[in-house]
Amino acid sequence: MNGVTQSHDTEQLVDVERFSAWAHARLPGDGPIEVDRLREGHSNLTFVVRRHGFEWIMRRPPRGPLLPTAHDVLREYRVLDLLQRSGATVRIPRIVAACEDPSVIGVPFYLMEKVSGDVIRDRLPEWLADDALDADRRRALAFDLVDALAELHSVDPAPFVEGGIGRASGYLERQVRRWRGQREGIQAAASERGTTARDLLDYDAVRNWLEANLPVETGAPTVVHGDYKLDNVLALPGHRRSGTPPQVNAILDWEMATVGDPLADLGYLLSFWVEAGDDPWRAALSGGVYGAKGMPTRDEVVAWYGERTGRSMRDMRFYVTLAVWKLAILLEASYNRHLAGTTDDPFFSLLDVGVPALLEYARKVSGA
Repeated sequence: MNGVTQSHDTEQLVDVERFSAWAHARLPGDGPIEVDRLREGHSNLTFVVRRHGFEWIMRRPPRGPLLPTAHDVLREYRVLDLLQRSGATVRIPRIVAACEDPSVIGVPFYLMEKVSGDVIRDRLPEWLADDALDADRRRALAFDLVDALAELHSVDPAPFVEGGIGRASGYLERQVRRWRGQREGIQAAASERGTTARDLLDYDAVRNWLEANLPVETGAPTVVHGDYKLDNVLALPGHRRSGTPPQVNAILDWEMATVGDPLADLGYLLSFWVEAGDDPWRAALSGGVYGAKGMPTRDEVVAWYGERTGRSMRDMRFYVTLAVWKLAILLEASYNRHLAGTTDDPFFSLLDVGVPALLEYARKVSGA
């Protein structure tokens, strides 16, 4: 392949020869370009690109039928570009280049710097796993996760609105309308295939409650991430002996970012936050890391964010309900991709019961 290498499971997703020709003059270094798929995450597909001591990350959409506006990597690139230009303290990887031409690898994609850190998803890393030594360090990382979110919410949203990323008002109403439309789109796509989308118990009740309980007063809009949680950041371990706490090094997965109500981000984060007394399946769905010894409670997270931002923390029940309902719809789309055979992610097979369980929890939180 003329000095170009790729792993076996990358072959159907990236034409590395075409990519190499495109990247030759855009990336530093010389010699062959290597591309390998990273299996982390369940959204846009991620690859590591290597060339003569340099490393970058490539993001491209997944295969198969996609929800409208979902997996838009060029929009994600624009969000990162605006954040990078803002000069604000936001923990993001530096973007490198983007490609709109589908003739290169078949879909649009972009490249960013490879940033150090661990993704904490379904188990604690070794450097946080010791109950005797790491309880306080877990707590410190949890609060730094909230601090990184508060930093994002301090960014001036005006350039994003001017650039077509979100609007200055009406965010919550649009969110409910958008995700209701996404559910209806799933049903329509199933009908076009000659099948029927499955009934989802509790979906209608939660939708109706959200539409009837939109907060009357909301704070000033900010840039919002839209998918903010522990496994969408890169964390650094710090040092046990020196007492340096773990911290968030970079926030990842910006495809759903927009301008809106910052408490929607906090509600989404809280939707994953497991604590004592929660149903066991919730810990299984989020990997149990949020409920590890030393982690703050949901109330402590809310109080910490409120202190950092000075925002009123009213209506959190609405924001958590919205987050869980939205997540259920998003994962139902992924489950349908699993049924259609267009994804090989084993996580999606769990959504047969996972999505109904999420909707049940959303109804419980709302009291609908």
